[in-house]
Amino acid sequence: MADKSDKINPTAKLPSAAANGGAKSQPYNAPRPMYRPKPPSRRRGSRSCVCCCCLWITFLVITLVLLVAVAGAVFWLIYRPQRPDFVVDSLQLSQLALASSALTSKFSVSLSARNPNNKVEFIYDPISVSVFSGDASIGSGTISGFEHGAKNTTALKTTVAAAGETLDADQVSAMKSAIKNKSRFPVKITLDTKVKVKAGGLKTKRVGIRVTCDDIRVAAPAKKSPSKATIPNDKCNVDVRFKIWKWNF
Repeated sequence: MADKSDKINPTAKLPSAAANGGAKSQPYNAPRPMYRPKPPSRRRGSRSCVCCCCLWITFLVITLVLLVAVAGAVFWLIYRPQRPDFVVDSLQLSQLALASSALTSKFSVSLSARNPNNKVEFIYDPISVSVFSGDASIGSGTISGFEHGAKNTTALKTTVAAAGETLDADQVSAMKSAIKNKSRFPVKITLDTKVKVKAGGLKTKRVGIRVTCDDIRVAAPAKKSPSKATIPNDKCNVDVRFKIWKWNF
C-alpha cells in the first residue's frame, strides 16, 4: 500500500523563479508604448503661405479693377464723351480702265469729320483711305493727320487711285460688266488710323480705329465727264481696332 506522503498535494507551490533559472513570467496584457504625435511637416506651412499670397494678389487685382471703374465713371460724368461722326460728302470717279486683269482708277473723295464733344478733342495720325468694290481693292490714298477740336467740323479731301491693281477672274468679270453696261456698282470706303483722346490735361494712348462708309454706288465715267456717286445720308461706322478695348463714346 502506497504511502500517504506520495499523494499529490493540490496546494503545493509551483517552482520558484529561482528554481527556473531566474526567468520572470510575462503578463498577457503588457502595457503599450506611449503615443507621441509627430511635429507638423514643413509642407503644410509652405502651402499656407502660398494660399495667403494668392488671396492678397486676388484682393489687389479686385481693388485695382474697382479703382479703374470708379475713375472711368468719374471721367464719364465730367466729360460725357461721344464718338466722332464721319460722313461722305461726295465721291467722283474720273477714270476706270481694265486691261486684262489690271485695273486703273482715280477717285476724288470728300468727307466731313464732326466732333460733337464740348470738352474732348481728338488727335489723328495720318489716315489711310481705301476704296473697295466687293472684295476687290480699286483705289487707295492718304489724308494728313490733324487735331479735331471740340464742337468742330473738319472737311477732309483726298485723291484715291489704283495703277495696275490685279483682280481675280470673278472681279474682272463683274468690273467689265459694269464698265460695258455703264451701270452703277457698289463701293465701300474705309479709313484706318490711330487717334488720341485729349480731355483737359489728360491724353490717352493711341488707339487704332476704322471708319467704314458703305452703301455707295457709282458708275464708270462717260468719256471725260467724271461720274458722281449716289451716297446715303447715313453716317459712317466708327470701330476700335484694338479688340480688348470697346469704344464707349
